[in-house]
Amino acid sequence: MEGIELKSLDELIRNNLSGDDLLEFNRIHYGRTDNRELKIKDKSLQYGNENNFEISCYDFPANKEEIRKSRVVKVGLIQNSIAIPTHKPIVEQRAAIFEKVKKIIETAGDEGVNIICLQEAWSMPFAFCTREKQPWCEFAESAIEGPSTVFLKELAAKYGMVIISPILERDDIHGDTIWNTAVVINEMGKVIGKHRKNHIPRVGDFNESTYYFEGNTGHPVFETTFGRIAINICYGRHHPLNWLMFGVNGAEIVFNPSATVAGLSEHLWAVEARNAAIANSFFTCAINRVGTESFPNEFTSGDGKPAHKEFGHFYGSSYVTAPDGSRTPGLSRIKDGLLIAQLDLNICRQIKDKWGFCMTQRLDLYANSLKEAIKHDFVPQRLPKN
Repeated sequence: MEGIELKSLDELIRNNLSGDDLLEFNRIHYGRTDNRELKIKDKSLQYGNENNFEISCYDFPANKEEIRKSRVVKVGLIQNSIAIPTHKPIVEQRAAIFEKVKKIIETAGDEGVNIICLQEAWSMPFAFCTREKQPWCEFAESAIEGPSTVFLKELAAKYGMVIISPILERDDIHGDTIWNTAVVINEMGKVIGKHRKNHIPRVGDFNESTYYFEGNTGHPVFETTFGRIAINICYGRHHPLNWLMFGVNGAEIVFNPSATVAGLSEHLWAVEARNAAIANSFFTCAINRVGTESFPNEFTSGDGKPAHKEFGHFYGSSYVTAPDGSRTPGLSRIKDGLLIAQLDLNICRQIKDKWGFCMTQRLDLYANSLKEAIKHDFVPQRLPKN
């Protein structure tokens, strides 16, 4: 696939622009002429090369203030492909992904990352395209005691980092129901909560409603040692009000663990999380899985085209955006990767003071309008031509 797919849009630009032209592109596209790359340890780079994942690191400093101290936190975003073919036993597939991801988390820990987020349904192939219940439902696990949580709790405690683990959850208390869930583990290895995906797609091969429905956890913001964080899982990024509510609840960093493919959403990818950061004056971290996954049995897409075994190419390209709209270059479209960003959370308030988007958002106006709009006998506010 590497011979077919473009490696990176960012690299394509860097290879074809230089000097003032490149600086001007950076200013317009990234929001700053200097991407503020931070040095990565040589041993981390070597380890990444040996294990086929890239590493990049960028800085988002805030203006110095007289009263408040800087609130600097390092976040890490992991994008990865599956590790072995999908016809292999479930336990082997999951163990192989664990082995791959552990190496990236260990590197993040060695680089001083405080909060790390994995991609949507990170411990399994994104098999919801198949509409098959078996064997894929066997990946569902307890948010508290499941193998993914047990595996990550040890690493969280070892490296003193908060880990966000988006999994397929099995809720055995409520009828063995399945959810698309992000589990939050603190730096001491304790599960402090979870959030279930609010918006479920029904488009293309994203047949997720065959497995789980919309979540019931609202818009929680998790108070951590390193800052207030929230998780807007995948398809929720298409819904501005979803982002808004995390901001209303005080989020400073909102992670968007995703799994989306090139033929459907790539032209939207660089826009939505970035726009959310601007509109809500918080940091956003957009994470997408990478690689092409093929399944044992053919499935159709309901579009009249022939049955197929591949979902499509998950294009990676994970990136971070600051509240002022400046962003990092993305990770590769074809390769596993670790993106580290050093964030001064003081930027959030500084941008609120500068732009006033939160102050001027008129929640009262929209709350009243939406209260009316959800009524079955709602009459839209439209004026006649004459």
